[in-house]
Amino acid sequence: MIRTALLSKWHVHAQEYAEEAIHNEHIMLTHVWDEQKERGQAWAHELGLLFEEELDNIIRNPEIDAVIVASPTSMHTEIITKAAKHGKHVFTEKVLAETVSDAAAILQGVEKNGVKLMVSLPRLTADYYLYTQQVVDQGLLGRITTIRCRVAHNGSVPTEQHPNGWLPQHFYDKELCGGGAFIDLGAHPIYLTNRLGGEVKAVTSRFIQTFNHEVDDNAVAIVEYQSGALGILETGFVSSGSPFQLEVYGTEGTLMIEDGTIRLKSVKLDEGWHTPSEDELPETAPSAMMQWVSEIKTGIKPDISYQDAYMLTLINDAARRSNEEGRRIEI
Repeated sequence: MIRTALLSKWHVHAQEYAEEAIHNEHIMLTHVWDEQKERGQAWAHELGLLFEEELDNIIRNPEIDAVIVASPTSMHTEIITKAAKHGKHVFTEKVLAETVSDAAAILQGVEKNGVKLMVSLPRLTADYYLYTQQVVDQGLLGRITTIRCRVAHNGSVPTEQHPNGWLPQHFYDKELCGGGAFIDLGAHPIYLTNRLGGEVKAVTSRFIQTFNHEVDDNAVAIVEYQSGALGILETGFVSSGSPFQLEVYGTEGTLMIEDGTIRLKSVKLDEGWHTPSEDELPETAPSAMMQWVSEIKTGIKPDISYQDAYMLTLINDAARRSNEEGRRIEI
């Protein structure tokens, strides 16, 4: 049994991780820590767990095997590095860190101490992504020229019920988050497009503050790949009704995904659009948490890799610099 502590309920996905851990037969939740004492005490009471006010008491407790981190992004480097140093396996919310140097330091600590780290990148386990990767690997699109991915919602749009939007207000705290829409929701287009595009050459970005928050609520980045392909990454908190979109264009075909609809056209297939049947779609891969548990117990490497986590931070860091400095950032 993997005895596990929950570290912070700051992120909106914290409760989901707790519930998945509760339902995993190999995980036993034991403690809660939170940088906000009252929030942590309430969460511990709700889950029937012990509350620990001091983070170091969790980190140094030999009876705790692992931690689930949903703290402010600004605390990731300190928490994950300490946890690894004391032999704790780590499951963490995206992104790994704010800067590429911090991400590298975290991964070095993880490797040095022989613990297992998993960053939650859930769309890498989805059937539509696995199908897309399969189509690309089979060469049905020829040479990839453009990848466009959009993930956006209306979390910052004011309504009568939510005058400041439905996202927690701390999502606009630059010091805690390290950014806004791009570092959070934009992570999904980043890691999906990274997988499909290959080695990165340069990044150019533009971040917008539609509702005058401290951080961006609408953003786009153009990623140039060594292959010559272009990635167009779109995200934001100000789009009502925006579908998830993943489009891959190549010299011999096009793949278009909009929410649950998948369409493929290729010169190597019959004329017209092809919609894959359920039988043609790969099975959804095990969740990030299931892959993490499996590696801890068996040593089998997960599909979601340290390279995925590192490249996510690298693109995010380069996009932030590009926006701040008003220029193209070469990697």
